[in-house]
Amino acid sequence: MGMVRSMPGPDEALPGRPDAMRVPVAHHVHGRSLDPADPGLEHLVVGMGCFWGAERMFWETPGVVSTSVGYAGGLTPNPTYEEVCSGMTGHTEVVRVVYDPSQVALDVLLKVFWEGHDPTQGMRQGNDTGTQYRSALFTSTPAQLEAAIRSRDAYQARLTAAGYGPITTEIAAAPPYYYAEGYHQQYLSKNPGGYCGHGGTGVSCPIGVVPP
Repeated sequence: MGMVRSMPGPDEALPGRPDAMRVPVAHHVHGRSLDPADPGLEHLVVGMGCFWGAERMFWETPGVVSTSVGYAGGLTPNPTYEEVCSGMTGHTEVVRVVYDPSQVALDVLLKVFWEGHDPTQGMRQGNDTGTQYRSALFTSTPAQLEAAIRSRDAYQARLTAAGYGPITTEIAAAPPYYYAEGYHQQYLSKNPGGYCGHGGTGVSCPIGVVPP
């Protein structure tokens, strides 16, 4: 799906719509809100190819309070899945991870991110090709941004040693996040045999490791 490999310009992007996507109130796996408002929680938005498998990696990570899938990094407000797959929104498929920093270190989440996909593939992930599958790490605090860059540099050294090329992950302060359609939310919980499509590089990321 989606073979567009270059980003649309402002005059080319689809216009979108003013109304946000309607999504279920409760998370399909644990019943908590998709966007819990408890004080002390933090958000991280990650793009690592098809968002179905990526979301499962994070809801299974202890300390993650909730997850949802959506679109970010592009130009079109409140796009549909079909629009994103056309390549004419500029968005990539993302997971919004809501976590409790007192229960899980950011470095642990970054390790899940880096090891859960191949961040050197540019506008694709495995057999999925197009701008909507590009790797992205969107942060919500300056400390997250610093940690993301530090983790990228550490992982790049490992990848280079293993014969991989440069990391193409877009790292930036979080742009607007738009929910994906309700049927995409927690897709692999609703469809356990569904397509996952995730294979990392097999190279371990040297961060978030607790010494013995």
